[in-house]
Amino acid sequence: MELENKISLFINRVSQRDLLLGKCESEDSLTSTQEHILMLLSKNQSVTSSYLAEELGISAAAISKAIKVLQDHNFIKAERRQNDERVVALYLTEKGMPIASEHAEHHDKTLAAYKQILSSFNSMDQKVIAEFISKLEEVFS
Repeated sequence: MELENKISLFINRVSQRDLLLGKCESEDSLTSTQEHILMLLSKNQSVTSSYLAEELGISAAAISKAIKVLQDHNFIKAERRQNDERVVALYLTEKGMPIASEHAEHHDKTLAAYKQILSSFNSMDQKVIAEFISKLEEVFS
């Protein structure tokens, strides 16, 4: 895993939310979690709420609440899977695509900033930084 991704994962885990460069330009006021769900749905055709909860590291209740808001805004739709009616699959709608795309751009911009900062360190320093982050993760896990 690239060091800028490790930094991002660590900061997000410690802060319990995404810290991204850029601000959502959508008129709908969505949380970072809701925007992140849209981004994940744009990268995965059909996912379940349990997948989203695991991927984001948040509770099923928090995912359910976020999904409800996104459905109310018509950013996502939910459909039962034909091969297993017990499973509800979530899909991104056309209306949700611009926000998902914008959120992905903010992720890319943030990782690029981390990478630029890291480029000012030599490879030995970067190894020390990576080791430091790993040790911090152990403490916070």
